[in-house]
Amino acid sequence: MEKPLRLQAFLARAGMGSRRKAEELIRQGRVRVNGRVAVLGQKVNPGDVVEVDGKPVEPPRERIVLALHKPKGYTTTRHDPYAQKTVFDLLPNIPGLHPIGRLDRDSEGLLLLTNDGHLTLRLTHPRYGVRKVYRVYTERGTLPWAICQRLLEGVDLEDGPARALACRPAPGGALLTLAEGRKREVRRMLKAVGYPVKRLIRLQVGPIRLGNLPPGKWRQLSPREVEALLRETPVE
Repeated sequence: MEKPLRLQAFLARAGMGSRRKAEELIRQGRVRVNGRVAVLGQKVNPGDVVEVDGKPVEPPRERIVLALHKPKGYTTTRHDPYAQKTVFDLLPNIPGLHPIGRLDRDSEGLLLLTNDGHLTLRLTHPRYGVRKVYRVYTERGTLPWAICQRLLEGVDLEDGPARALACRPAPGGALLTLAEGRKREVRRMLKAVGYPVKRLIRLQVGPIRLGNLPPGKWRQLSPREVEALLRETPVE
């Protein structure tokens, strides 16, 4: 921790739960800073000792967010005995680094990773509906507008209805925007309307775009980009 943080943000980023959970701990008098009972909204400075129920809380690590152009054939799990290649083979060894959401082995494109579990919860919570844009190529070619309309209206899947927020035909397939992150959701939606996916590339997550990042390469998001991601999930 390099600068002062509000106590509830400190606790949330240190893994003590959501900010609301942290606020409740403070209100209950269970949090102390430098031996004194904490009050809601106070700041925590570098070097301060924070305790919850008498147990020290480790200061949150520096938040790191990476953008990876995931190639086809890589899984997003760190330990998978059945996977020949995982995205962590392509990334630096950062403690606690994990993917934000899913991108299945056969899919390509933008995958965000972070060491901040609180950020991951915010970006994957259904309440916020962070938008994701996909370029889809199908076995039957370009989607007709009528099929796009069906996807916009919603299709029934085995785990409930799903719909696209935007759909536009593109050569060989379509451009799709979704706000959910269910397992293989895009593939299942396209199969449901009779257009099985041949290739799937994620182009964007919230305000972050894949751009010209080459397959297999990664970059660290700038502080401005991280702030833009946080604005997608405002904390009340």
